[in-house]
Amino acid sequence: MHLSDIIAKRILELIEESDKHTAEIQRNELASALGCVPSQINYVLSSRFTPEHGFIIESRRGGGGYIKITRIQMNRSSAIMHIINSLGQTVDPMVARIVIENCLDSGLVQSGTARLMAAAISPTVLKNAPVEYRDYLRAAILKQMLICELEKGNV
Repeated sequence: MHLSDIIAKRILELIEESDKHTAEIQRNELASALGCVPSQINYVLSSRFTPEHGFIIESRRGGGGYIKITRIQMNRSSAIMHIINSLGQTVDPMVARIVIENCLDSGLVQSGTARLMAAAISPTVLKNAPVEYRDYLRAAILKQMLICELEKGNV
């Protein structure tokens, strides 16, 4: 297991232990407990605990400073709308993969749907599109597929 996985797992454990789906951490203390440098905590927070992943991060600086990580609690429709709204006009392949994995992990889509989404935005499908338009197309396709998931839930 990679160090970033260990850090993410510990933060998720802290969130799950909380009644409010929130963890308050002191970066230096967590780094010391996990045997890493504080910048590795920052990396994990900025790459795995983003709004696209369903989290809100707040920080307070100073002597008693902390980082507060809150898991966003929403119903299925709100969660899908949140994802759609958080996606920009362009989506690169890595972000698309993360969005699809998060949708699958959180139960917003089933595995077959996740595979279809990944296939629809795959490099094979987009290879004939001009390179400068691929991220735009990927975003539009991903958003439309998520909208279809919303409509499927409302049928």
